[in-house]
Amino acid sequence: MTRFEYQITTHTAEEFTQLVYVCTDEGDCTLNDLSHDQVAKLVELLNKKGEKGWELIQVFFGKAGIIAFWKRGV
Repeated sequence: MTRFEYQITTHTAEEFTQLVYVCTDEGDCTLNDLSHDQVAKLVELLNKKGEKGWELIQVFFGKAGIIAFWKRGV
């Protein structure tokens, strides 16, 4: 039986000042207003956690920042 551990991390709006996630009334969601710097910060976050064996399972974007949900096998 595969076992997992989970982790939830938060990242402030100051870290991602220009990352905007927008959903239309039809349910189509996109990332808008992305600067190269902001994309690089998000990729860096994903790669750092991935190097430690964590897999991103969900991310929520809000005014206060980002909440990320991770899992990895134990």
